[in-house]
Amino acid sequence: MPWNPAYEPVIGLEVHAQLKTVSKAFCGCSTRFGDNPNSNVCPVCLGMPGVLPVLNRQVVEFTLLMGLATHCSIRPRSSFARKNYFYPDLPKGYQISQFDEPICSKGWVEFEMHDGTRRRVGITRIHMEEDAGKSIHDLDIDSLVDLNRCGVPLIEIVSEPDLRTPAEASRYLQTIRQIVTYLGICDGNMEEGSLRCDANVSVRKVGAEEFGTKTEVKNMNSFRFVERAIEFEINRQIEVLESGGRVVQETMLWDSAQGVALPMRSKEEAHDYRYFPEPDLVPVVVDEPWIAGARSSLPEFPEVRRDRYVASFRLPKYDADILTAEKPLADYFELVVSGLSKQNDETVKLASNWTMTEVLRVVNEKRVALSELPVTPKRLASMINLIVNGTISGKIAKEVFEEMMAANEDPEVVVKRKGLVQISDTVAIELTIDEILAANPAEVEKYRAGKQQVFGFFVGEVMKRMKGKANPKMVNEVLKKKLER
Repeated sequence: MPWNPAYEPVIGLEVHAQLKTVSKAFCGCSTRFGDNPNSNVCPVCLGMPGVLPVLNRQVVEFTLLMGLATHCSIRPRSSFARKNYFYPDLPKGYQISQFDEPICSKGWVEFEMHDGTRRRVGITRIHMEEDAGKSIHDLDIDSLVDLNRCGVPLIEIVSEPDLRTPAEASRYLQTIRQIVTYLGICDGNMEEGSLRCDANVSVRKVGAEEFGTKTEVKNMNSFRFVERAIEFEINRQIEVLESGGRVVQETMLWDSAQGVALPMRSKEEAHDYRYFPEPDLVPVVVDEPWIAGARSSLPEFPEVRRDRYVASFRLPKYDADILTAEKPLADYFELVVSGLSKQNDETVKLASNWTMTEVLRVVNEKRVALSELPVTPKRLASMINLIVNGTISGKIAKEVFEEMMAANEDPEVVVKRKGLVQISDTVAIELTIDEILAANPAEVEKYRAGKQQVFGFFVGEVMKRMKGKANPKMVNEVLKKKLER
């Protein structure tokens, strides 16, 4: 363990997920990311006097989906509150949130660790709220404020303090991200702030029942930073206790460049939010038909999909884990499989291999969405069909794939235009092999004397002579027959 084994960490996460609605939570302004600063604002989200908020129904629908996906109880009647605090990027001086009556509570998520062990973590609550703006501190100019994000809808997912290691916290966060992206309610982009995480961390002696004093760690925008920040804070608290000190309840900011968590404010300086009921919004009433409709629209989640791939497609669990990690990738793969002319273990594995290697490589290198790839699922399936029916070899297929990417053409067009049809003419292959064997008598004798590795030399020479177009299976069969004659 990276910390003193006499201590046990206790960790809970608060995750904010920005909902993928077109308009904001309480007004019609756009939620589009990256627009010019302060261009997506109106009197409502700027908190002008006399304006009234109107709740976006889709915010409730998305929150219901998340609550059902995490096995929460849905409150039939929930209410909004004003969370009061001053900050330069909060023009109203308060944030509309939910306090004592959150819409979802008492749920759980389950996930598998890398060693195969399973963990279940409780969900205390999921509530709706609006986001604040963004302060930009530019030393060359000044402190600037962009209020485009004001009023953008969020859900806050608060876990029970059930996590015991940084790795568990990271895996829990990955699971939450998978759920919101599979539901289609959040894009899960941590770099852009669509998914944000704060960690409550404390330590106690192993065997103790009472929790230690917790600190809150903020500003973690990747799974790796979540692990590193929590591990740092665990070790820091243990060092304080071991030296006879006392852990102070405070908010820490993670500095990824230095690899340290730095104090932001102490308990004495922490905000007293003075929640009170939001007078301008009526309670949210969710009836059974609404809940039933939301439940019926839940998708097939990653673990269920993974198990189906293993059972139905007979894929290795490793493949299934990768293919189902992101919903767009799983959807892409299934479209490839549906386009195969022959669906069996071999062809589905080919589809898996090409999707996991070449397709993911291009997506990562070019940083593009799967939907933007010139190699559509239909085109990839057609190319795999060409491999299976012997029109092209696996080696030629790599050249075809690259040409499909560059020219945005179907594989059949590429193969015809570049003359890449595989040679399966037995006579032509035999003649080429005869010439190569005649030209290399010493290597023939070495093979017949037991040096099996020479076989690869002959295969390479045949493929070189035939410009990579020879049918590899035929080459191996004919070559073996002639060498062992």
